[in-house]
Amino acid sequence: MPSKVYFTKDISPEGLAKVYKALDLDVTNGGKNKVGIKVSTGEDGAKGYLKPELIGPFVKSLNGTIIECNTAYPGARNTAKDHIEVAKKHGFTTYADVDIMDAEGEFEIPVPKNSKHLKYDLIGENFKNYDAIVNLAHGKGHAMGGFGANLKNQSIGIASRNGKAYIHSAGKTKSPKLCWISKHKQIDFIESMAEAATAVSDYLKEENKPIIYITVANALSLDCDCDSKQGDPVMSDIGIFASLDPVANDQAFIDAIWASKDKGAEDLKERIDTREGRAILPYAEALGLGSTKYDLIEI
Repeated sequence: MPSKVYFTKDISPEGLAKVYKALDLDVTNGGKNKVGIKVSTGEDGAKGYLKPELIGPFVKSLNGTIIECNTAYPGARNTAKDHIEVAKKHGFTTYADVDIMDAEGEFEIPVPKNSKHLKYDLIGENFKNYDAIVNLAHGKGHAMGGFGANLKNQSIGIASRNGKAYIHSAGKTKSPKLCWISKHKQIDFIESMAEAATAVSDYLKEENKPIIYITVANALSLDCDCDSKQGDPVMSDIGIFASLDPVANDQAFIDAIWASKDKGAEDLKERIDTREGRAILPYAEALGLGSTKYDLIEI
């Protein structure tokens, strides 16, 4: 049965509120739940990250906490202290608390039994503290993964610094220094992200904690918000996608790029396919994370 994906062209606080309402799932449980909202706070120098004026009212409406983990690469967000400073600079602390979840450590969660690369997933210790999760992704390209949306936000984004290294090396090393020289096929990295994203989903199901998925497809650059030299958008904004199924939500985002008549979409397609980015979708489906089949409901 196809999953439901809700879509609006209205990229605004009101648009975000509309797609959340359409999901018909109160992640706050009447205000009782502590809600973690996974958003990329953006590397220092990046410009495409989701802006406070867009997502701030939505985050406040859920009394949410912005949750992040430190980066595996050298930069301005690979320690908790520096990461908080960048989050503050980018305006996130003006409307929510920011929790760098691996500041105090990490813990292992199981990956699916049919995983080919990872033996476990390593995520930030403080992820345990949240009763519900909102995976609020910025849809864009990515230098290594081809594209970034909900699956990347749930795999690399929730992984601890060591966990990120483990995923990037396709299970070869947990060392942030060694992962970048690890020898593996590109497809192995892509599939490792799917395994990690599925591990997080399975963990939340086991703990009976809800998660929803929203992707804001604006400022569509070739590179990720983790790139300090992130370029300008290469195509026009698309809209906001929301679903209870991360595979369907990412598939809808990808399909919208492929359906676009914007000339810049060709550059983004090339970025995605030269990195084998679309391969994450059928593999995640095979792992049981979700479905590539969906019904798009425009609101």
